[in-house]
Amino acid sequence: MRLLNIIFILFLLIFILFEALKLNGVTFPVWTTSYLNDFLCMPIILTICLKTVHYLTKDRLIKISIAQALTLTFFYAIYFELILPQFVDRYTADLIDVLLYFIGAILFLFLQTSDDLKQKTLP
Repeated sequence: MRLLNIIFILFLLIFILFEALKLNGVTFPVWTTSYLNDFLCMPIILTICLKTVHYLTKDRLIKISIAQALTLTFFYAIYFELILPQFVDRYTADLIDVLLYFIGAILFLFLQTSDDLKQKTLP
């Protein structure tokens, strides 16, 4: 199984488990409740976008470009860190969240490229 797929499944399971435990009253350190989902977000979202494009086009060679990944990440940051905090009390603007969105996007791009390199080097 490709590394990107493994990381996607792992991150999705971490997210689901984390949210389920929080709903059941388990308490976590502040840094996890504040930052874990922000780090997991972009690799999950970008992988879903990539797999959707693959499904719709039937072309597994299509990749998400650096510009596309960073633009989507930028819009997520604007929406969740600038717009929503003005209207929804549970959202707070935080520069570390923005940084974690971009770190997650860069991780996705690295994994996407890593999988391509492995496929090209196989005999």
